Amino acid sequence: MKKLAFIFAILIVSIAQAQDAQLENARKKFQANDLKGAKTDLTKIIDSNPKNKQALNLRGQVRVALEDFYGAIGDYNTALEVDSTFADALNNRGEAKMALGDDENAIPDFDKAIKFNTKFADAYSNRGLAKYNIEDLQGAYFDFSKALEIGPIDSDKYFNRGVVKSELGEFISAIDDYTKAIELDKTDAALYNYRGVAYYNTGNLDQAIADYDQAIKLDPKDALKFENRALAKNAKQDFKGALEDYNKAVELNATEPETYNLRGVVKYNLEDHDGAIADYSKAIELDDTNPVYYDNRALSRTEKEDYAGAVEDYSSSIELYPSDPETYLQRGLVKVSMNNKYDACLDFKRAEELGSTEAKGLIKKNCK
Repeated sequence: MKKLAFIFAILIVSIAQAQDAQLENARKKFQANDLKGAKTDLTKIIDSNPKNKQALNLRGQVRVALEDFYGAIGDYNTALEVDSTFADALNNRGEAKMALGDDENAIPDFDKAIKFNTKFADAYSNRGLAKYNIEDLQGAYFDFSKALEIGPIDSDKYFNRGVVKSELGEFISAIDDYTKAIELDKTDAALYNYRGVAYYNTGNLDQAIADYDQAIKLDPKDALKFENRALAKNAKQDFKGALEDYNKAVELNATEPETYNLRGVVKYNLEDHDGAIADYSKAIELDDTNPVYYDNRALSRTEKEDYAGAVEDYSSSIELYPSDPETYLQRGLVKVSMNNKYDACLDFKRAEELGSTEAKGLIKKNCK
């Protein structure tokens, strides 16, 4: 009887060792991006042992890579039925929920993962990302800082915290984090781009442009980086340089209305009002719900003494955003230029009602 028990024990150990070997083989396939092969191998292991939590967890990861997020959550659920303290499965389930846009319900999974593994840096990072997505910036700040404290330190952890600091208006501190991230990874264009934005917000335009230069050197196909550099050049009144960057941004992405709008502003500053009007018109064609585009086109039309066109644009802007006193004020000024003081005074009075301090003087000057 003892001999039979001994043989049975050996058999159990042998089966477990065979499954461990199969699991490792599946893991290697997963790492080699042979997702179909990995999933097939893991399914065989799970069929022979439905309570193999490691196989269930790994198959969940494979399903995520295949963008089968609901299937992945199902595997993580089963793994957690086997072991409710399985921190890896909790963290991975949270990631799958985030991939589905369910940040609110992902956070409790990360909470539990951290509860069962207090040194789980990835769970802190993931919870920080989920909190950032729901605009809990202070919570995200804490989690990203904790992930850095636990380590290992890497550029992503510094980058994540730098983004949150920027959102909180802590640009100097954000620059420190971006700089540390760059020290760890000098090949990531996004790091230079984000640090450039932080420098721009501190008023250090030269350093911002230097960072955008490096970002563009590393990634010359991203329109946003050219737009950012154009903004900095425009702030330095280098309108020709800004125009060149906006031209490149449009070349790379011809469907972004804001790029046309901003290029229109540069052309306005260069007194190319026809070019500005063409850009504002394109912006409106792509997005006819933004009142700023109509306001800007109205300014250029006013410069060309196309007062009727300017009034039409200001009226369109007011339809979209009827509570902006400045639009009424500007439309009133155009009407004065058209010698239509009666309607101009109606606009000035409405602007005053909405809080314009300038309107009072215009009413005194033009209205009786």
